[in-house]
Amino acid sequence: MKRIGIFGGSFDPVHLAHVALARTALEQLHLDEVRWIPAGRQWQKTRPLTAAAHRAAMVELAVADEPRFVVDRCELDRSGASYTYDTVRELQAAEPGAQWTLIIGQDQYTGLHTWLGWQKLLERVTLAVANRPGVSLEASPEVAQVDHEAVALPMMDISSTDIRARVAARLRIDALVPAAVARYIDQHHLYRGTHGS
Repeated sequence: MKRIGIFGGSFDPVHLAHVALARTALEQLHLDEVRWIPAGRQWQKTRPLTAAAHRAAMVELAVADEPRFVVDRCELDRSGASYTYDTVRELQAAEPGAQWTLIIGQDQYTGLHTWLGWQKLLERVTLAVANRPGVSLEASPEVAQVDHEAVALPMMDISSTDIRARVAARLRIDALVPAAVARYIDQHHLYRGTHGS
């Protein structure tokens, strides 16, 4: 049975902690593949996202040297708000024989009970939760009551918010993002304004 990790996010921009987390998931969870899914229209985000074409291009650059990393544009190609439950159903319908692991962050895990169809989502996937250093893995009481499997994965303490702020302040980001992503951000003049795009 093929084991596939689902790794979604705004990736605005994708950074080295994302790549490290996906590599850790591959190895620790014995996955055959990690499916990177740049978010379409995120219903919980108030900040406008950078154009989908730029975010997808940066992910493509970040994962180019790992054949087990696959970029999937399903949320970018789907109209309306992006709900993880819809995405998982779409992926599973396309590959019904696979076993699916959803890779999320601790903040997402804590707020999972606010997601559309979260109970049904937990029936379909194993959760792999990225934990920031020094933070214990905790679910909300609602999620804790539902039978599910959660695996803790270590995550480096890097954030896209900090990277956007550094670019806006004309500071270097070489140590935070893959080199090809840093070049792309510079070439396309991303994140230089105050609105994050």
